[in-house]
Amino acid sequence: MSTLRVGLRCDAGPRRGVGHLVRCLALAEEFLARGAHVAVLGTVERLDWATAELAARGIPLLPGPDTAADLVEAARRHELDVLVLDSYELDPAGAGALRDAGVYTLAIIDGDSRGQVADLYLDQNFGAELPGLGSGLGPELPGAGFGGRLPGRLLAGSRYALLRDAVTSARPPVAPPATAVGRPRVLAFFGGTDAVGAAPVLTRVLVATGHPMDLTVIVGRPEIEAEVEDVTPGRGQIIRPVPPTTALPDLITAADLVVSAAGTSTWELCCLGAPSALVCVVDNQRESYTRVVRHGLAAGLGELPELTAGGVAGRAARAAAARTLHGLLGSPQRRATLAARAWSTIDGQGRARVVDEVFDAVRAAAGDTVPVSG
Repeated sequence: MSTLRVGLRCDAGPRRGVGHLVRCLALAEEFLARGAHVAVLGTVERLDWATAELAARGIPLLPGPDTAADLVEAARRHELDVLVLDSYELDPAGAGALRDAGVYTLAIIDGDSRGQVADLYLDQNFGAELPGLGSGLGPELPGAGFGGRLPGRLLAGSRYALLRDAVTSARPPVAPPATAVGRPRVLAFFGGTDAVGAAPVLTRVLVATGHPMDLTVIVGRPEIEAEVEDVTPGRGQIIRPVPPTTALPDLITAADLVVSAAGTSTWELCCLGAPSALVCVVDNQRESYTRVVRHGLAAGLGELPELTAGGVAGRAARAAAARTLHGLLGSPQRRATLAARAWSTIDGQGRARVVDEVFDAVRAAAGDTVPVSG
């Protein structure tokens, strides 16, 4: 019986961020646990901690092809059975070319397939499975470029959220209870690189609450660290900038409140039962941000361009965000309510459900010759 060979095509860096790599890493861990051979095809720029994460798992980092022809050539050269595509920048024709070449193709998407013709699509965003937004039981996806229907099967919704071992192993057995504290521990982070420079903005908004706090800010780049260090804390406030760390799940579970971007880390926060306040930092987060806030999984602080705007509008947006944060800092019950809703929404088993689908499909196509585990 042959061992399944899986490639994951993604990139990470100061401009792209690390969200694509992090969710591919979660899939890689699940494939490895089932005896598959796994490689990442892509570029990881100026992120020593990320390359160390791959090396620690024995996952090779190979050059990442961009064109359809190069993707097929790489799949053949590395004898891949499965290729996962997680990018907004790849040639959309690559998925169909891989599929035609006999490589099972999984496209990870965020509401838009970009015209990719894949065997399996994954949209892990909360609410993606709701009526009118596709269904995990069928190939419907509005705006996908296929008249509202996809050529392959769609797994949609947060029950398929891809979470790393470090997150699922730190998940508490129950949602954290309400705890009154005089100086709440606050964690602020905005992706592995904070590509849009949100940390200094939200640090100033947190300080503007006037509430005592012990604030830890993850600073993804030296220039971000310098800006955060320039912020003067108020009475009873401590600001502690720290570099990106593999201990992030521990920092999350130790915090009384987490302030973060509304990206892939949202599902980590939910799984860990963290009371959170989110900022929409880029356009492609807007729909998921709106759904998460509307359903009470996290508090909403608005969109980053609003918080950085000048004039009356900018001051009003920052004041509103500060009021929201002040209310959370002063209300253990409000924080506990958010934590309970979030914790109950993401169970940490999403990646297993996705890999089950892949193994079932590949095994059926191969006449049940592919082993499910080592």
